[in-house]
Amino acid sequence: MRTLVLLDAPSNLGLRPPVPGTVPGCHKLAGALREQGLLRRLGAREGGVAVPPRYDRGDWQEGDGVFNAAALAAYTVRLADRIERHLRAGEFPVVLGGDCSVQLGASLAMRRIGRYGLAAVDASHDFRHPGNSSRIGAAGGEEVALGTGRGQEDLTNIEGLRPYLRDEDVRFFGIRDAYADDLAELASLKMPAVTVGGVRAEGAGPVARAAVEAFRAPGLDGFWVHLDADVLDPSVMPAVDSPDPDGLLPDELRELLRPLLASPRCAGLNVTVYDPDLDPEGTAGALLADLVVAAFAQS
Repeated sequence: MRTLVLLDAPSNLGLRPPVPGTVPGCHKLAGALREQGLLRRLGAREGGVAVPPRYDRGDWQEGDGVFNAAALAAYTVRLADRIERHLRAGEFPVVLGGDCSVQLGASLAMRRIGRYGLAAVDASHDFRHPGNSSRIGAAGGEEVALGTGRGQEDLTNIEGLRPYLRDEDVRFFGIRDAYADDLAELASLKMPAVTVGGVRAEGAGPVARAAVEAFRAPGLDGFWVHLDADVLDPSVMPAVDSPDPDGLLPDELRELLRPLLASPRCAGLNVTVYDPDLDPEGTAGALLADLVVAAFAQS
């Protein structure tokens, strides 16, 4: 049986301030989920905290590239060091973000070891890059593009390991159907993407099991699951920076995650973007913790 290790990565470096003079509250995600008893309920080992640098965009302006880039690059290495150690020990890291830029740490760690894929469970594809957008800046909406080698050198080519992920090894799940026009680029790159409508049409379980089979491709050593809380519908998960309508419902997300996390080729999991500042009663955080626990519970 795999040993789960709960590792906090409370970085908010990749998100824009919710309002001027403030910082994104998703750095409180790990503490909020731990208050729900996640360590005990998962039967996980304590992995501690990878402490991020201070959020400080300085005099950054639109057009300057990714903000907090130097801090992000340093933190990516620091987090990768921690994740790599657990992977080499045969352990399963459960990384509590943070915003989605923490995925760069996982991607770099896996790249050091071998060739791994990514199952991105997210409302959007986080594939913004200079080739398709003039609004580059927030790495939390760009981490898949950066991980596949698109963007500025200091984030895409850490340790000379670009790309951390190959295009054909990335798969998306739960993208909003309203973003269908954005999927043409992914299709041209042979990056499969299943929208919310696709999950419902095919069934969450069958979609996930088909992905597990695809991740058995020759040459792949395994895959990582990246969970952005905004994949859930805002009726149940309003506490995110972009609560777009028509998302997955809790039962659908649980049935999607279970086969992915049960696969012996699954190397780890990120949980990101839930913002306790937007959840004063803690109900959305409790739901997210319940879903993570249920996703690991195999019937």
